[in-house]
Amino acid sequence: MEKKLILKVLVGSRAHGLANPKSDYDYRGVYVTPTEEILSLNHKYKGSHWLEGKEDQTSYEIGHFLQLATRCNPTILEVFKAPVYVFNKDGDITTNILGVELRELFPYVWNPKDAFNAFVGYGLNQRKKMLDNKDDRWQKYAVAYLRTLYNLCDLLKTDTFSLEVPEGSFKEDLIKIRNRKWSHGQIVDCAEKFIKKAKSLRDVNNNQTNINKVNDFLLKIRKEFL
Repeated sequence: MEKKLILKVLVGSRAHGLANPKSDYDYRGVYVTPTEEILSLNHKYKGSHWLEGKEDQTSYEIGHFLQLATRCNPTILEVFKAPVYVFNKDGDITTNILGVELRELFPYVWNPKDAFNAFVGYGLNQRKKMLDNKDDRWQKYAVAYLRTLYNLCDLLKTDTFSLEVPEGSFKEDLIKIRNRKWSHGQIVDCAEKFIKKAKSLRDVNNNQTNINKVNDFLLKIRKEFL
């Protein structure tokens, strides 16, 4: 049995509603390695792989994906909420039923404390790249910095979030940043306001990770893909 892709979603600027005509198409996927292969002697488990080209795609093996999800990794949690972009032979958007069930696990994989730590940590990583002017694209990392913290506040307030940035002042601000019209100081000040807001929301959010629910789904997958 070959590795099976059960979910593929669109991420990046095109999912955020911030793309321009030259923007790339970025995808993330989740695949299943046959259980027989995983349990075989000398098997070297590989939790992810990356394909670069006209369309960039990073894919995660289901076990590794769920492990990262329960740690509230922001780029992983995005997969639960991103637009599904798997095409069948007729060119229609579709997805494997297991992919649908996987996305339904979202309420059970995260908790406010770990989400706060993971999202803020990711945001600070983007801030460092911004301040270092990595690849002479500091504005790209600045946008990711603020957008991640915005998503965190949304998650802690509503128990969900959307990748697409809604129309309004925040989207306008991100576009200004992308066009290098904000200073680093303005960006950091805005981020600190989001972090302060997220702290207060974290302290009143009661969502809990349900490891048993996640493990039950993983066991179902492993049995189905013997």
